[in-house]
Amino acid sequence: MAHRHTTPSGGSGDLLQTLGDLTGRILDRIKFQQARVELAAALQRQVLAAELPVLPCLHAAGRYAPARAGLDIGGDWYDGFVMPDGSVGFAIGDVQGHDVEAAALMGQVRTCLRAVAIATTDPAEVLRRTNDLLVDMASGLFVTCTFLRFDPLTNELTDARAGHVPAVWAAADGRCDIVLNEGGLPLGIQAGESYPSTSRKLTDVGVFVLVTDGLVEGPSYPIDEGLDRVATLAGGACSDDPDELAAKIIKVADSTGHSDDAAVLVLRYGRLRERRARQDEG
Repeated sequence: MAHRHTTPSGGSGDLLQTLGDLTGRILDRIKFQQARVELAAALQRQVLAAELPVLPCLHAAGRYAPARAGLDIGGDWYDGFVMPDGSVGFAIGDVQGHDVEAAALMGQVRTCLRAVAIATTDPAEVLRRTNDLLVDMASGLFVTCTFLRFDPLTNELTDARAGHVPAVWAAADGRCDIVLNEGGLPLGIQAGESYPSTSRKLTDVGVFVLVTDGLVEGPSYPIDEGLDRVATLAGGACSDDPDELAAKIIKVADSTGHSDDAAVLVLRYGRLRERRARQDEG
């Protein structure tokens, strides 16, 4: 009895058509994801392009390192601006997530902080009002942030923290400290949250360094070790150019094995006591 060869249902032409459709869908998804990353990166560049304020007694510098996880984009940022009363506000923060939504919220938080600072320059109040605004927006994301106010008339630096990484402070005389001030919850979680603030007088020469967690913490790299490395760098370079110190500190992220983005903001103050004495004599 002769055997007949049968053609599988659909044939090879249908199989090729299916493969072609699948390939097209994959390419469309890749293009879509690339477009989202480009948009997020553009938003981040716009935020970080703002120039930091320059004062005779305080010099600021910032650095940013993008995430390493392929198409991910983070929500880290830093900012600085002059406020209505003549003091200067500085902020650093990290939005939850790694996508265009995180980058977009980053821009909104920066705008909120600047807008609120028109009505009040108290860091605790700036964070409280910004938090309530973000809760009302109901974005579903939270934001860690530190906000500082420097008064050039009194040489006083006041800071408040919303779930953010502690700052590092170092002086030219060898004193160094990881600033473990009490803080509040990250922004955008709970309405009515309060944010304690801490003030210190800046004298002689020193630096105040703020970082995001991607710089000091990794899968097998404890945050304490990362902060200690930042403190060592800051303590050994208090008299250096703040831009050079920021460039050194951002490289700490290379040792953490992180996949997150990272940011650092360096505030260097110098000879404020002598400057104050000259003002008093004048």
